[in-house]
Amino acid sequence: MNTRFLSLTALLALTLCFSMNLKPSFAAEELVVADFDTGDKPNNLGGDFGGWDKDPNDETQGTKMSFEADDAMGDPAGYAIRLDYDVDSPNPAYNGFWIKMNGEDATLYNTLNFYIKGHAEAGFTKRVKLELKDMTNKPSPYIVGGITEQWQKISIPFEKFRRISDWSALNELILVFDDINSNPKKGTILIDQITLSKE
Repeated sequence: MNTRFLSLTALLALTLCFSMNLKPSFAAEELVVADFDTGDKPNNLGGDFGGWDKDPNDETQGTKMSFEADDAMGDPAGYAIRLDYDVDSPNPAYNGFWIKMNGEDATLYNTLNFYIKGHAEAGFTKRVKLELKDMTNKPSPYIVGGITEQWQKISIPFEKFRRISDWSALNELILVFDDINSNPKKGTILIDQITLSKE
């Protein structure tokens, strides 16, 4: 069997793979979970998202979500998510924002990224808590600090989320405002461009 025949066989096998539209075994450098640019639901993975409250009946606390025409990537037609939070309550208070990951396989990535900034006029906390969950639904927390009134990219290596046991199926990402970490206890945070990347 000569080398020309072997080369031809390999070429034929490759052509067959592509013509059958087989899934490639590599991932893009970055997977966009949500860019919010449509100004509507769902996210880029087809998942839902929204604000949540520990106690919807307690009117002294809560997070209201809306779309803001202030795109972190500078797209004049794009949007970010605006979160008006309030944990200034006589009761234990925590609330925030959730986004479904729809069981996304993250094994080909190693970093969670997003853009965040505080609203200068409304005031804002400099620290928020993130919780990432796989399908076991156990929260894996991480504190993000140093928030300013300018857009900044936050990149968190997967290894920081120590309670995630299965990266092949992510369930949900949650942003938490609470009466311990949030100072001031009432304000506004914007988030945009949530992605998974391979660094």
